[in-house]
Amino acid sequence: PPPAGPGQAAAASSAGSSAAPSRSTTPPPAAGTMPRRRGLSPPSAARLFILSSLLHHLRGLNICTSGSATSCEECLLIHPKCAWCSREEFGSTKFITSRCDFVENLITNGCAGELESPKSSISIVENLPLSSKGSSLTLSDVTQIMPQKISLNLRPGDKTSFRVQVRQVEDYPVDLYYLMDLSLSMKDDLDNIRNLGTKLAEEMRKLTSNFRLGFGSFVDKNISPFSYTAPRFQNNPCIGYKVFPHCVPSFGFRHLLSLTDKVDSFNEEVQKQKVSRNRDAPEGGFDAILQAAVCKEKIGWRKEASHLLVFTTDDVPHIALDGKLGGLVQPHDGQCHLNEANEYSASNQLDYPSLALLGEKLAENNIHLIFAVTKAHYILYKNFTALIPGTTVEILHQDSNNIIQLIVKAYNSIRSKVELTVWDSPEDVSLTFTATCQDGLLYPGLRKCADLQIGDTVSFEVSVEARSCPAENTSHTFTIKPAGFRDTLEVEVAYNCTCGCTKQMEQNSSKCSGNGTYTCGLCECDSGYLGSKCECEEGESGNMYQNMCREAEGKPVCSGRGECSCNQCVCYKSEFGRIYGLFCECNDFSCARYKGVLCSGHGECHCGECKCHAGYIGDNCNCSTDTSRCISNDSQMCSGRGNCVCGKCQCTEPGAFGETCEKCPTCPDVCSTKRDCIECMLNNSGGLADNQTCPRHCKDEIITRVDVLKTDDQHSV
Repeated sequence: PPPAGPGQAAAASSAGSSAAPSRSTTPPPAAGTMPRRRGLSPPSAARLFILSSLLHHLRGLNICTSGSATSCEECLLIHPKCAWCSREEFGSTKFITSRCDFVENLITNGCAGELESPKSSISIVENLPLSSKGSSLTLSDVTQIMPQKISLNLRPGDKTSFRVQVRQVEDYPVDLYYLMDLSLSMKDDLDNIRNLGTKLAEEMRKLTSNFRLGFGSFVDKNISPFSYTAPRFQNNPCIGYKVFPHCVPSFGFRHLLSLTDKVDSFNEEVQKQKVSRNRDAPEGGFDAILQAAVCKEKIGWRKEASHLLVFTTDDVPHIALDGKLGGLVQPHDGQCHLNEANEYSASNQLDYPSLALLGEKLAENNIHLIFAVTKAHYILYKNFTALIPGTTVEILHQDSNNIIQLIVKAYNSIRSKVELTVWDSPEDVSLTFTATCQDGLLYPGLRKCADLQIGDTVSFEVSVEARSCPAENTSHTFTIKPAGFRDTLEVEVAYNCTCGCTKQMEQNSSKCSGNGTYTCGLCECDSGYLGSKCECEEGESGNMYQNMCREAEGKPVCSGRGECSCNQCVCYKSEFGRIYGLFCECNDFSCARYKGVLCSGHGECHCGECKCHAGYIGDNCNCSTDTSRCISNDSQMCSGRGNCVCGKCQCTEPGAFGETCEKCPTCPDVCSTKRDCIECMLNNSGGLADNQTCPRHCKDEIITRVDVLKTDDQHSV
């Protein structure tokens, strides 16, 4: 863009001069080259050449000195290894000696004891030891995660880490809420669970001495087209249905029994129930799940207990936007709407909840959802579990005669896994996890462990890195918690983005000729004054000094972007951003863009080049270095079928697709992919056994030796 008019000027001074926003040091030349400046004496030139050869190199340049930092705070943002010299008499006012450099270079250059180079730090605030059992009288004292609270002070780009330990304690209390589909097709299931409470309690008390049971039921919204709404069906929607001519009116959700240790009450409540009839195949179960999750006082969920929500059905669910078919355009608000009769009062006013809302509310209330569904719908609900953390799915027999075994199996499955979730993570903070599971092996990029026994302890290394600096005095708090646990780790984040020397600024300082503010070794001149000590007034110029404002012989004065005043360039102002540099050769708006955003919003523009925040690379900083999204369920990068490029998998195996290249119809058949694990786990042979990677690659495989293979079982391999 063309420079602004001569009347719009902002001062720029040499290195060691004012740090006002309109002033800047000039980036030094590449290491091994001589600075092209007038008045450079041979001894000084030799000294600078030696120093430049000692500089750290990054792609051939010293990243600190090439960052064009004009203040201490700008210096800290360039790279975590950069430091700032706040010493008053440092370097020379005529030669390029950057105050922003690597620590060893600044010390060599004569700045010792007055360096600003903060580091990221961690402080453990609360660190109670892990409990071994959960059956104590004071359940609030049970601890399953350690530590419980930490404080981080992060400098952008300076990665730090801490360790989190998690243990599934023995004999932990369990609250189980049984949520049943009472549509007509579930009549035989209802008959089979009339004495479920007693039998289920007997089995669960083998796993915990503190067990409570509750009950609720659902059908669907009692409006068209979901239910029969004609007047003659109001009291008996089964009228005219020959197979079963009598049933109760349709309803959304009814909470029938709060959580209790009196299992006889459960049996009595179940025996009172009668089925109903809805019109379409899908059921309104998601309405019921959400109410059971958020109405915690009425349901009776205890804070100090594992929360299990068993959802039984033989059909698919209605989800968000289905309500529009019945004229319900208001999205679900995620609130409790149980009336005095414990019925869902907003069933005919609000749309069905979305999967995202369900997952959010279940996680907020530490609830493990168990889908107990018939075989025909297993795959659909299995896919739901990938979208709702902490959820499992089991196959329910047509008459629910396996419900007890199903619940016990699901509970054991839940207790055998630990998966960390992150709540309210700040956008400018990057988190990476490395799991250390019971086998002692490290799993980079994973935040979960499986195949655990009750009482096992697993740990996770959490690396934290601030990408940039938020507004001054900003702090954040986020939470790390295992899915389904009440225990949490609270993480407080403060940002180390200011320099200590900034607090010692001197206004109208004599060090600045009384014409500016002295801070961190530099003078920030008042309006109308220039010079490293603000000793010169604007407008003082002469033809004999014009060459002092040229970058090289024959180059335009002040690069054509400013005026020469007091032997220094005064850069024009621009509507596009800041023009700066010793010769006005730099600006902060001519860098590469991505989707119209300068440096993709993940970097700072310095002298025409994007300086990317931590975790991003590329000419326009649009390429993420985070590989966590490329880790597949088998702990491989892109399932071994592709490469992780800019945080996304690029599949290289022909026919492979999916977020982690996990889908591949044309790849080797499923038997071939399982062969290595079968050989290793059953016969201790094969390549995985030879290189001792069997526990890592086969940790999620369930292999059972049988005498006769049931070829009609679609889940067998």
